[in-house]
Amino acid sequence: MANREELVLIRGARSGDAACQLALGRLYLRGSASLPLSPPTALHWLERAARQGLDEARLLIGRANLQDLRSTAGSDGVTPLPATPALAQSAEPVRPAAVEDEGLALAAAAGESAAQLALGLLLAGMDREGNRVPGAAVQFKRAIRWLTQAGQQGQADAWFALARIYMNGGCSQRSAAAAQSCLERAAHLGHAQAQLECGMHAWRQRREDEQHDVQALYWLQRAAAQGCAPAHAALERLAPPAAGTAWAAQLAQHLTGEQAARQPLLAARIELAALFHLSRAEALLLDVCAADQGHCLVVDIRALYKRSRRRLVLVRTGRQRQALDRAVRLFEGHGAAVEGNYRQRLYRLKTWLARCDSALLAA
Repeated sequence: MANREELVLIRGARSGDAACQLALGRLYLRGSASLPLSPPTALHWLERAARQGLDEARLLIGRANLQDLRSTAGSDGVTPLPATPALAQSAEPVRPAAVEDEGLALAAAAGESAAQLALGLLLAGMDREGNRVPGAAVQFKRAIRWLTQAGQQGQADAWFALARIYMNGGCSQRSAAAAQSCLERAAHLGHAQAQLECGMHAWRQRREDEQHDVQALYWLQRAAAQGCAPAHAALERLAPPAAGTAWAAQLAQHLTGEQAARQPLLAARIELAALFHLSRAEALLLDVCAADQGHCLVVDIRALYKRSRRRLVLVRTGRQRQALDRAVRLFEGHGAAVEGNYRQRLYRLKTWLARCDSALLAA
């Protein structure tokens, strides 16, 4: 049972006092005569203090090795405290496990999402990365309850952990569909590993619907933006620049403002070809408005040019995005009939750029 001074700290921490939250976190971080060692609870209060600007709390969080401390607590045989009346009224009494304590369970029952996440992970016997904690006992049903509550409050790690639970063969509620749904929720909340896995799952599903490859690149690009190396490697493999497309970059150097004003659609096609490494046929036949998917360009001219293949090109730079936006606005006001068929477009290109080196046109 907490002593009088510790009860004052607990009440102050719950009311939002940053100093009390810091002091309480410090106590749970090392344990005391009446409060057990509990890194998850310590992290919960230190994070709340840090959000209120206490640098010492940030320092303690940075120094703490949560995984090592959690393993230590799990092997020390700490006796859990009995449930209080307030806790007994909730649907989740304290589990008889070494690393679960009254403070964490109370905070979770009070609606604290960080505590719900920590409690759910402990009950699931896994860490924030979804890895199994060796030797930990699991109670998946109760873990699902707390992790779902944490996820509904915006905890991406909770949805990711739920995805792992629903794919676990030892879970009575095992469901591939539920696992995928939770994974997508985590991805939408910015979980990099979930984004990577959603991207690779969508890529594998592209044979059922080719538009899945667009979704795959979306998730992989978001994961790569967070520094996920596997996602970056997958992007380079799945959407590499096309070879042999240097012709457009060389032609673009010969365009003048007068030429662009006289033939704006053709000038826009050449600019896009240079920036997105398009072949001459792709540049002349691409439906620019339909191709723009925001994060990527769907290059598909198979209906008009049988020798071509569908491929995706990532929008990687601000310059590419700006050029594509300009082109979309330009083409929205013109129909395909204005430009004619492929032979007419090609003839116009050669005629218009006749002053350029013929070697460029033959590229």
